[in-house]
Amino acid sequence: MSVATPLAPSSASFFGSSPLRHPRFRYFYIASIMVALGYTMQVTTAAWQMATMTPSPLMVALVQSASTAPTLLVGLVAGALADIIERRRIILVTQFVLIAATAALGATTLSGHLSPAGLLALTFLIGAGFTFYMPAQQASINDLVTRSEVPQAVALGAVAFNMARAVGPALAGAIAAWFSPGSALLASAACFLMMLVVVRRWKLQSPALPGVPETLFSGISSGVRFVRHSATMRAIIIRNLSFSASASALWALLPVIARDQLQLGAGGYGILFGSFGTGAVVGALSIPKLLRKNSLQKIVVGSALLWVIASSIIAATNHVGVAVVGACMAGASWVGVLASLSAGTQSAAPAWVRARAVAMNLLAVQASLAIGSVVWGIVASWTDTKVALIASAIAMLAMLFVNRNVRVRLGREADVTHEAHLPDLGIKVEPLPDDGPVLIQIEYRIDAANRPAFLAGIRKVEPTRRRNGASSWRVFRDLSEDGRFVERYIIDSWAEYVRLRRRMTMTDRQIQEQVMQLQRADMPIRVSRLLGVDLDEASLIVPLDTSQVVQRL
Repeated sequence: MSVATPLAPSSASFFGSSPLRHPRFRYFYIASIMVALGYTMQVTTAAWQMATMTPSPLMVALVQSASTAPTLLVGLVAGALADIIERRRIILVTQFVLIAATAALGATTLSGHLSPAGLLALTFLIGAGFTFYMPAQQASINDLVTRSEVPQAVALGAVAFNMARAVGPALAGAIAAWFSPGSALLASAACFLMMLVVVRRWKLQSPALPGVPETLFSGISSGVRFVRHSATMRAIIIRNLSFSASASALWALLPVIARDQLQLGAGGYGILFGSFGTGAVVGALSIPKLLRKNSLQKIVVGSALLWVIASSIIAATNHVGVAVVGACMAGASWVGVLASLSAGTQSAAPAWVRARAVAMNLLAVQASLAIGSVVWGIVASWTDTKVALIASAIAMLAMLFVNRNVRVRLGREADVTHEAHLPDLGIKVEPLPDDGPVLIQIEYRIDAANRPAFLAGIRKVEPTRRRNGASSWRVFRDLSEDGRFVERYIIDSWAEYVRLRRRMTMTDRQIQEQVMQLQRADMPIRVSRLLGVDLDEASLIVPLDTSQVVQRL
């Protein structure tokens, strides 16, 4: 006879509606936890090992710098590679690097041959491996769950990382105490093995956009261009920068707050940090439900206001219990902003640029934390931690006011769905991929009554051209023919033009068709495609200039 418990139905309901019901995502998620655990264990053990080798506070601080510097140096490169190269391969290579470098660090520690310079070099290499791993890992989530489950899957990722950040240092310390720091490093290297097993079983996936692949340089340029001309992505980056720059005060000053303001030792600092992690886990678990009932804008602004309250509570108290509550609130706020914005990034960026969007998000956070920590550290040294925290809370409120019109939202299906059927270009001889530049000229005839609507609509067309590949864009009015307008934009090469057409989403097409509908009914839209000519070339030029009368590009 079975006995039903209230917990069983609720657990089954949670699992049934969770992305974890998908086996591929479930194994990938567990492996991601292990990677995060191994990384946090390595950073903690390396910092402790440096402290035992040298009394210099600067050298100890450089361990953290060596771990995070690769994100600032090559974060964009990592994102571009994760979009250009098959992500499975990148994840596999980075895991081999993480295993090899961490194991080498552990072996040299056990043998007694580790030097401070060697420790920093290997820590930098591990940080670089993790930097290249993160965009590929996060961008892969969309391939493992349904689109509606992306916010919940991203929130689960935040839970995993914060759990690893809370458990990793404690586990590393326990292994180092029971055995040795070298053993803790070897244990952290073993944590990366599961991801190798999981990802090796994946089938190779076809590229998001078939055709001539992008080069690394063009990939970086197109990623930056997309974010620059995507209003949704710009809003997410701005919110990330403004929040992280102010929130960095608590991150930078938490050890000093525990030691000086609250008169705590290492154990008390651990409790304070653990309460932050607890709040982060609670906040991450709440995000999917909040997103179903509230807009992304409301959640991000509300979480930022919660951070203001949490910082003010910590700044105003000398009681440990009150500070623990404040730290727990800060943890919930931290994840409420960053995990929600991460979900927004993954839902708004098309597959061809998703990893680059993730990388720029990570870069924005890391840069803000790095610069903000220095600024708030200087403020605290001139005054004290309480003043610095209150100042950061005021700065947060000021940024919320300044950015009150910067609205973030989750992407729609049409924002990332590419147009399935593209019209034939009708070109007899296909140019070479590197031929260019390519000039596209579109001629409109607009009646006087429709011109205000046309000018308003064509303004919305510009970002669709630029974020997909156009290096310049302009609309001209014909002085000799009333009502004739010419839209012209330039793409750097023929390969980039082919990619521009394939990057077109359903939303882009809807915006462009709204303008096309204003065309005079008795005259079709005329599209011309012209290839740049190198006047120094002596070879015979094949006539590739093509003019067509078409209704769609």
